[in-house]
Amino acid sequence: MSLAADSTGRRFKVTCDVGGTFTDVVVTDDAGATAIGKSLTTPGGLVVGLTAAIEAAAADLDLDAGTVLAGCDLFVYATTQATNAVLVGNTARTALLCTEGFPDVLVRREGGSLRPYDFSASPPPPYVPRRLTFELPERIGAAGEVVVPLDEEAATAIVRGLARRGVEAVAVSLLWSIVNPAHELRVGELIARELPGVPFTLSHQLNPIVREYRRTSCAAIDASLKPIMQAHLREVATGLRELGFAGELLAANSLGGVIPMADLEARPVYAVRSGPSLAPVAGRAYGEAVLGSADVIVCDTGGTSFDVSLVRTGEVVTTRETWLGEPFAGHLTGLSSVDARSVGAGGGSIAWIDSGGLLRVGPQSAGADPGPACYGNGGSEATVTDAAVVLGYLDPDRFLGGRMDLDAEAAERAVGAIAAQTGSDVPATAAAILTIVNEHMVAAIKEITINQGVDPRDSALVAGGGAAGLGIAAIARELGCRSVLLPRTAGALSAFGAQHADIVTEVGRSLLTDSGDFDFAAVNAILAELDADLAATAGTLRDGGLEIAPVQHFVEARYAHQVWELGLPLAGDRFDDEADLERLVADFHAAHERIFAVTDPGQRVEAVHWKGRLIARPRKPGLAGPTPPPPAPPRRRRAHFGDGAVEVEVHEGGSLERGARLAGPLLITEPTTTIVVPPEATLHVTDQGDYLLEVA
Repeated sequence: MSLAADSTGRRFKVTCDVGGTFTDVVVTDDAGATAIGKSLTTPGGLVVGLTAAIEAAAADLDLDAGTVLAGCDLFVYATTQATNAVLVGNTARTALLCTEGFPDVLVRREGGSLRPYDFSASPPPPYVPRRLTFELPERIGAAGEVVVPLDEEAATAIVRGLARRGVEAVAVSLLWSIVNPAHELRVGELIARELPGVPFTLSHQLNPIVREYRRTSCAAIDASLKPIMQAHLREVATGLRELGFAGELLAANSLGGVIPMADLEARPVYAVRSGPSLAPVAGRAYGEAVLGSADVIVCDTGGTSFDVSLVRTGEVVTTRETWLGEPFAGHLTGLSSVDARSVGAGGGSIAWIDSGGLLRVGPQSAGADPGPACYGNGGSEATVTDAAVVLGYLDPDRFLGGRMDLDAEAAERAVGAIAAQTGSDVPATAAAILTIVNEHMVAAIKEITINQGVDPRDSALVAGGGAAGLGIAAIARELGCRSVLLPRTAGALSAFGAQHADIVTEVGRSLLTDSGDFDFAAVNAILAELDADLAATAGTLRDGGLEIAPVQHFVEARYAHQVWELGLPLAGDRFDDEADLERLVADFHAAHERIFAVTDPGQRVEAVHWKGRLIARPRKPGLAGPTPPPPAPPRRRRAHFGDGAVEVEVHEGGSLERGARLAGPLLITEPTTTIVVPPEATLHVTDQGDYLLEVA
């Protein structure tokens, strides 16, 4: 791994999170200094907004962006671009090549529904439309035998026809290619020959799992993202190089880790849901070091969405149920990712009145352009940020550390338009907007905790994101949590999580066996293959001077005849005897009991999918926040709490003494976030300078 130094002799690590509204950047140096920068995302040229955020962070270190980038040895890039592209349908025109007789894999999906008795709902459209789905004359059997040879003449004609249909990417998913990939490989050769320059994805190389829909959906999503994400990532890489960056460039993946940018270009599906995956990494670090807890609920409130994730027993919780959109109606990646639940509830969420006259908030967002009305960029619809301005929580003259002025009159007009429709006054309407958006957040937290057997009262709560401090006290009170930690890096929690992220590589193989007739030899052969697949990556990372952790092994298992599997870690890397098998079965029973509150000790356990995970650990900074400003007396401002406006103290972020304890109501203004301490809460400044809200 290359190391560069600037003229001061310092080296830097830069991490960023490019969201739909804001771009967050965290810069740390080898002396332990931390700086945070935030700017509006610039969809027309992402490097512009990214450079502005780097410039803002560099200014806190008395440097400029060019100096920081010239001295940067490691840059981690995270973006919501892939997720947003899938959700809004802004992906490449993609064709699907499948086995003859099986064109409906993406149509039928897996048959689930959150509303099985709603017969008025139309079936969700497939990710790739039927008009771009083509059946290839071929068939591989479950044992890998060739049932029907590939008709190369017919396949070639189909591939040639894709160009006439304007296809920009191709996904190939053939039956049982995970057992015998010969036909998929040959089709890949035909595509490369007949459609030079058109990217394609072979399902067995990307996600070799048994479930046909998940494998096909994963391949289709990956292929559809390749043109847009490859151009996007190359634009960022080129822009950074032109600004003087010459270090190692990594990108966030959906597992809460980072991978080389070239790997993400090759498999852009790993960028899906990568943004929310980094916040729990930061939450885990703060939970262990500051709160002394290995069980943490992590809330990340940005401009567009609210993401909640979990850390259990010191490990970030992951899942293979990675849906984009509503489960069963959206699209499934079929890959392991951080289990993060997202709702359209953020600072830019738009308030509106439905046909029944009820006030709603989100999921539509004003985004960065035009943004909330108070941004003064032409937006006119009331948002959560506008409501916070009306209530006096946000200082129009000190937003983003004073780098951006807010238009309080525009916020008043926007919220006033909603108030006129509800027959309420403007402050009451603004308070109602915040109350409703808080309820959306509470519902998301309950879904990932209570619905999965986790009592939020037993977990530490860590909050971050630019809009986190506006309502987190009310959210904690509703959940029954007595305290919540808002670190000084809260305004860029995901970007700070990237500072603590490991390089994570995961590979998998499918093999069905059960505890009644366990195939020790086949399982051990699979585990050995996983280790061999990861060995080359480990060697490269070790040559770069990185610390390599022992490979972790996992299995996805279920009770016999169950539909869904549970993922659990393996105690060892091989199965030598019946004792090892009994330990696996006992671990599965315990996991099933913990999640579903029921177990069936006499039932056979089926193992379906096996995984190996390699982790390399780059340099990680401490948890100290940005350098605090010089001590300053608190300012005073009128803000609305309860029945009316009161005059409250406004403290500059970092200016309070460590150990200080203040009763609400009051406000804390950090350059990248504002913390609202209501009357029923107390603010405690920790020994590290972070903020611990204690809620009555």
